[in-house]
This record gives sequence, C-alpha cells and structure tokens, in this order.
Amino acid sequence: MAELVQYYGTGRRKSAIARVFLRPGSGEFKVNGKPFAEYFVTEQQRVSARRALVLAELLSTFDVVTTVRGGGVAAQADAVKMGSARALVVFNPELRKLLKSENLLTRDARQKERKKYGQRGARARFQFSKR
Repeated sequence: MAELVQYYGTGRRKSAIARVFLRPGSGEFKVNGKPFAEYFVTEQQRVSARRALVLAELLSTFDVVTTVRGGGVAAQADAVKMGSARALVVFNPELRKLLKSENLLTRDARQKERKKYGQRGARARFQFSKR
C-alpha cells in the first residue's frame, strides 16, 4: 500500500486552533468535512483562509483538509491561514522568506482581556454617582 504524502501545519488565532493537512491533489478544500465555501460564508474569510496558498501560487496543486476548533469563524479563518503557511514551509523551506514577509508565520498574540473583580467588564467600570 502506498504511503500517504501530506504536509502538516498548526495555526492559532485567539482561541481557534486549526490543523491543516496539505495533500497533493487538484485543489479541493475541506474544513471540518464541509466544502470550503459552505464553512466560510463571507468573502473576507475565504480570502483570508486561502491567502498563503494564493501567495505561493500552489492553490490548485494541493488538496487541503482542515479541522478547526474554538473561537469564531473569522478567527478560525486566520488560524487556517497560519496553519497552511506553516504546512507550506514544511513542503518547501524556500517559501519561508515569502510567507514571513507577508506576516503569515507570525502568531497574532492578541487575546480576550479578562474581566476584573469590582468592575463591570474588562475595562468598563460601574457608573459613578456623586449623590
């Protein structure tokens, strides 16, 4: 039996985590078992998720199989973008310079700020009344 050839990359954004597998194929893109266009509804999410493959001009070369958990759909799209960029670097290390210059290999560290005690929210205070 022939061994399955695939390249793996993990992407994270906020609390979303994407496991991206690139397999040689015709350009089919699946996210959590659903077609790409069905999972990512807005055009902005679709463009974001495909960005690394479009830059490397390998969109029709690979079948992309992705599992995504956590966060919202927009954060998941960004996680897929980072995961596919990391998988492309595993496939061809020479793409690293191109992808790094576009900030596709940089983890966006911004997280939700925690709510503090004695306050209404992360930064919002309770309304102050003099009288």
